[in-house]
Amino acid sequence: MATATLNPSAGPVPAPDAIPLRRIFAFLAMVFGMFMAILDIQIVSASLAEIQAGLSASADEIAWVQTAYLIAEVIMIPLSGYLSRALSTRVFFSIAAAGFTISSVLCAFSTSINEMILWRAVQGFIGGGMIPGVFAAAFSIFPASKRPIVSPLIGLVATLAPTIGPTVGGYLSHAFSWHWLFLVNVVPGIGVTLAAWTLIDFDKPHRELLRRFDWLGLASMAAFLGSLEYVLEEGTRLDWFESEEIMFFSVVMVCGAVLFFWRALTRDEPLVDLYAFRNRNFAFGSVFSFCMGIGLYGLTYLYPVYLSRIRGYDALMIGETMFVTGLAMFFTAPIAGRLSAKLDPRVMMMIGSAGFALGTWWASFITTDWDFYELLIPQILRGCSLMLCMVPVNNIALGSLPPQQLKNASGLYNLTRNLGGAVGLAIINTMLNTRTDLHITRLHEMVAAGRQVAEEAIANTAGRFTDFGDQAQTMALALINQRVHKQALVMAFGDVFLGLTAIFAGLVLLSMFMRKPPPAPTGAGAGAGGGH
Repeated sequence: MATATLNPSAGPVPAPDAIPLRRIFAFLAMVFGMFMAILDIQIVSASLAEIQAGLSASADEIAWVQTAYLIAEVIMIPLSGYLSRALSTRVFFSIAAAGFTISSVLCAFSTSINEMILWRAVQGFIGGGMIPGVFAAAFSIFPASKRPIVSPLIGLVATLAPTIGPTVGGYLSHAFSWHWLFLVNVVPGIGVTLAAWTLIDFDKPHRELLRRFDWLGLASMAAFLGSLEYVLEEGTRLDWFESEEIMFFSVVMVCGAVLFFWRALTRDEPLVDLYAFRNRNFAFGSVFSFCMGIGLYGLTYLYPVYLSRIRGYDALMIGETMFVTGLAMFFTAPIAGRLSAKLDPRVMMMIGSAGFALGTWWASFITTDWDFYELLIPQILRGCSLMLCMVPVNNIALGSLPPQQLKNASGLYNLTRNLGGAVGLAIINTMLNTRTDLHITRLHEMVAAGRQVAEEAIANTAGRFTDFGDQAQTMALALINQRVHKQALVMAFGDVFLGLTAIFAGLVLLSMFMRKPPPAPTGAGAGAGGGH
């Protein structure tokens, strides 16, 4: 990436901190492209039921509409830094924006769940290239004095986009159809592509990097991450290691991991630089980033599933209910920016982690009757806490790294949050399935025949179906069985919320082991610029 020195063609610079309008507009176009790419992770979350019905997919298959996008994006993000250096930011970002737009159209015209999963993977892989490029550009073109302003802006986009995704998706699918979840990207995508091609002039290509491209490293990384996701996602349904498929992909995962780490640690120019983990703050900061991915993407998936399956909400109602978190993030962003200049970032991260843990603990008492007002405080706590974590974690993770490591480390740092989202989504689905089965077994024991309470409940329920004669008893048992399954699922939701509470409570303790980063402006500038 080019240094902060401006291209003479951009015009004279009246002051050291001045930025040519051309580059400001180019950067804004890139931010909008990043917004689209991140928004599309969760824009379908509130409308999964509509997509499932439209494509005749099963409940297990429809989850892959989310997972395919996330895991493909995870593979591209660490690769994007290498490709942008080889092709230049202008060429690479333009290709990513154009490819994202085309794959959005292909998603909209999918006629089967397999087609949808394929094009979502393509969309995630290509679109993922736009995300790290924004942070690299911010580090390249903005002086240190401007980065404390830019960092909260980018942090807000990175967290707000997936949070309001269900709201936007709910409105589109309700007002039009689920196809518009993807067609809405077309016009903005064309605009971002044209703006990127005509305005970006940050750097020059280094095409010799393409001749040294580590294809084996890419293949091993894809095998490692893809197999890991498959094992986590399908393990419960296929009875884990009793399945030949799970055994096969577990072997592929281990082999891919060994080869990936070997290539990353031995090559002169690896696709992913792992040596930054020797820095204690970066290592702990990456753990924070990973866990924030679990919380950010996990809850954006959990709430729509609950509202759809338990409350019977449609896509628009789900979006309206979840809009609270987006508002909380939006109003907390400037407050977090100001606090970051006054508070120790470790204290801010402790406050944010504790607030998130409080919100998920509150949500663990969830029942079948919870709706907007019961979910209001947990969602506000979630939105405010995520912003309080996001702003300081960049500085504390990257503020003490030497400048020559920031570029590669920022890609790896961005990877951890997205990988956390992919792994967290798979673990949450697995936990929902296993805990639901466990609670069903326990509840069945409570309503077993021979227990007085159970017999009275069956008799009272059967009385409602007396007009159906001999079928009354069968219908009563079916209704009670349905209630049992519903209660078991809600109890499983509570268990997942408790699991998330434990994770973020652990982050409060983890904050104590981190070193305080260098004071501003040095720390702020490095952290903001190399944030991702």
